[in-house]
Amino acid sequence: DLIVHVRDITHPETILQKATVLSVLKNLNLPSYLLDSMVEVHNKVDLIERYKPTEENALAISALHGHGLEELKEEIEKKILTATGKKILTVNVNLEGPQLSWLYKEATVQEVEVMPEDGTARVKVIIGNSAFGRYRNLFPN
Repeated sequence: DLIVHVRDITHPETILQKATVLSVLKNLNLPSYLLDSMVEVHNKVDLIERYKPTEENALAISALHGHGLEELKEEIEKKILTATGKKILTVNVNLEGPQLSWLYKEATVQEVEVMPEDGTARVKVIIGNSAFGRYRNLFPN
């Protein structure tokens, strides 16, 4: 669903390496949308003082120090959701009903926050459009 190209930005041949990787990917006859949505990651930025990517949409990270990893995670999540036609939603469910069980079967449940005072829960899910449509039809409230 997604290509993440991680480069050692400190390598003296990093530009040539990028060109080689792109050439190989193009020769694999991958769909153009996959190449167009590729995430470009510049790693080892901790070794270059005040590093700023010159390439548009490149993410600067230091895997060693954890710098930029949260932004990378968010970018990957956003692109995967777009590529797969899914979204992240928080829905309120009645714990006495079948909604929570249905969500566990038909979606990816990420988090459940139970409200014991009223027997409900806030459920954060990753769900496709068609599954969410079925959910709304089955549980209109």
